[in-house]
Amino acid sequence: MSAVISAVRPTSRSTCGMPGSMAGVRSVHDGPAGQRLPCPAMSISARLDVIGIITADMAAALAFYRMLGVDVPAGADGEPHVEASLPGGLRLAFDTEATIGSFVPGFTPPAPGGRIGLAFLLDDPAAVDAAYAELTAAGHHGELAPFDAFWGQRYATVQDPDGNGVDLFAPLPAEARTP
Repeated sequence: MSAVISAVRPTSRSTCGMPGSMAGVRSVHDGPAGQRLPCPAMSISARLDVIGIITADMAAALAFYRMLGVDVPAGADGEPHVEASLPGGLRLAFDTEATIGSFVPGFTPPAPGGRIGLAFLLDDPAAVDAAYAELTAAGHHGELAPFDAFWGQRYATVQDPDGNGVDLFAPLPAEARTP
C-alpha cells in the first residue's frame, strides 16, 4: 500500500512553517506534543514540478490514466514522451523505455511494480468502488479491493499497465469512521 505524502514549500529557510490552509496537518517537522522542530537549513531552492513514469507500452499507460481523468493530449499514444498538466501546476510525464535508453547509458527497464505510488482522490466512497470496478473490468490488476481504512478513508489499489500501484481514495463520512 502506498503512503500519501503532502509536500509543502517552507515559508522560510530556517523554519518549516505551513500555510494557514495546512494548519493541523502533521509534518515530518512536528516533534512530540506537536511542537515545531527547526527545518534543516537548505541551500537548494527547488519545487516538485514533474512526476515521471517509465512505460513499456505508451498507449496502454495513457489509456489507464485517461480512465482516471488525467487530461492526456489526443493522439499522443504513439509518442516517445508525453506530458499532462495536473491541477495546481504539477505535470505527469510518461517516457517509453526506449526514450530513457536513448540518453541513459546501460539503461535496463525496471521490473514491474516500481517504487512510486500515485493516489487519486475521488468524490466519495461509492466513487472509489465504482472506479475500482471499472478499472478491474477493463483488465487492470486489482491489488487491494476497496475497504474502509482505519484512518478514515475508503481505499483501494489497482496496478497501472507497468505494475505501479495506483491508490483510489475518498474520505469516509464521520459516522462511518472507526474510533
